[in-house]
Amino acid sequence: MARDNNITITGNLTRDPELRFTAGGAAVTDIGVAWNENRRNKETQEWDNIPSYFDITCWFDLAENVAATLRKGDRVVVTGNLKWESWQTGDGETRSKVKVIADDVAPSLRWATIDNGAIQRTQSSGGGFNAGTPAPVQNTAPAYDPNEEPF
Repeated sequence: MARDNNITITGNLTRDPELRFTAGGAAVTDIGVAWNENRRNKETQEWDNIPSYFDITCWFDLAENVAATLRKGDRVVVTGNLKWESWQTGDGETRSKVKVIADDVAPSLRWATIDNGAIQRTQSSGGGFNAGTPAPVQNTAPAYDPNEEPF
């Protein structure tokens, strides 16, 4: 099925992933992603950072992998689809927002590398990552059998 509302967002996680499970047992993780747009203030001639915030929901295996791998401050690339949500507050006001239902989430390699299955964060003059202890990733290559046919 073709989807016309695809989106890709690159930014930093604003909070640690929040893993939960539905009554039916499906894994769901919510993350927040932010990025700053730099604009020159015409009055002061200085650069202003104008943040944009996005709420992102991940489902099933993606939800569990995001929760196990990423943390607040990590730079990520998110692809997904837009979804409009609307609800009533306790005061009877109608609120709404657009959120992203993720198809894929990946650490950005602009300020990090993957080494031995773990994200290795680095600091650069551009900033963007919180340096710290890398989060382990449970991806290991299967043992190589030299007698196995390559095709």
